[in-house]
Amino acid sequence: MAQMNIESLRDAVGGGAVALRSIMRLQPVDGPGGKVFPPTYEVNAEHKYAVEERQVGDRVVTTVLLDSVASQANRAELALKEGWEEGELHFPVPCVDFTGEADVADLGKITVLDAPHRLADAIFRDSMLEGTLFRLSEVGRAITDARPGNATAMFRHAPSALLFGQWDSTGPKGGQGSKFQRAYVSEIVGLDAQIGRKVGSRIDPLQIERAAAIAYEHSDPAQVWTLDKDEAAQEKGKAKTAGSDGRPSEINHGNIAPSIDAQSGGVTISGARQTTVISLAALRRLRFANVSREAQVAARTAVAALGVAAIAYGYEADHDLRSRCLLIPEHEPVLELVGRDGLTPEPLEVDRETAAQLLSQASAAAVEAGIGWELTETSLTPAPKLVELLRRSREVSAREPVGE
Repeated sequence: MAQMNIESLRDAVGGGAVALRSIMRLQPVDGPGGKVFPPTYEVNAEHKYAVEERQVGDRVVTTVLLDSVASQANRAELALKEGWEEGELHFPVPCVDFTGEADVADLGKITVLDAPHRLADAIFRDSMLEGTLFRLSEVGRAITDARPGNATAMFRHAPSALLFGQWDSTGPKGGQGSKFQRAYVSEIVGLDAQIGRKVGSRIDPLQIERAAAIAYEHSDPAQVWTLDKDEAAQEKGKAKTAGSDGRPSEINHGNIAPSIDAQSGGVTISGARQTTVISLAALRRLRFANVSREAQVAARTAVAALGVAAIAYGYEADHDLRSRCLLIPEHEPVLELVGRDGLTPEPLEVDRETAAQLLSQASAAAVEAGIGWELTETSLTPAPKLVELLRRSREVSAREPVGE
């Protein structure tokens, strides 16, 4: 099988293909028929999973959503971040640096790959670049004004937003803010899903009885609870019980009777399928002002190369989706160039080293074409009002009893 190279990627982006596609077959870590735990959703139904019938090949199967499009995008961003931090992938990653603020230094640096709304997130909006609120800085204004019809500023400073999409709904134009379509779409579904059940119980080695005493919430949050009414927190002039009724189980003492959970008891599946598509059609709708056609293609190719890196690095990040939902790939990543003719595309191999090389070559070609991206780190600091909001929030959290 041939390796993907910069020429094939550039030709595909230039019009030779509609999309890049990767279909990965996966198995539960305990093999076919293994049990996994999908994400749960609060609905009034017999279970909490997103289950639907889908056409897979020549048959209709019952599938369950194991990882959504939004979740997969977040995982892809973290995979790119890992490559960037290792110094293997070179592209702009703006960040907000909290390390200089004593009370919130533990937050470290929050990058555009961490923030839920990427560069349009309120974390960036409420931070400062060289002493100026980000939105009012030269870079911030250029990014705020960027549109799909003129995406140059976004490409130069945050190309990952062009890949994963961004809606500037908290900017000065509110809901009319710029929208960049998601070009990278991925999800994982389990096949032949059978809803299961799980059991729960706890044996307390102290064997504290339910009726042993009434526990009250302590007036000192550090003490958590007390049996002495005089030490209890007050609510409407009365001693406040721990939890709903002050039973020992409300303070995590005592047995928990065995129970069966039929709503979120996991599913057994024959296997799983991860489908990832990078829409080259979406990338071709991006325009970059005052540059040549060659530069337009070069910029789009660099964004596509970021997507290829996300697939390759995501494969090596493993598929440990959540507790009791570890999936094992049956093969290495294979990319397909999906053409307009509908014919079976030729598969191309891609690995971590190849992906890093593709990104390096694509970014170098963009520089040569006159539309290189900014590699000097754009590092912001949180505005004083954001730091104060964080401090007050933490003070409230420290006062609230655990579990509320």
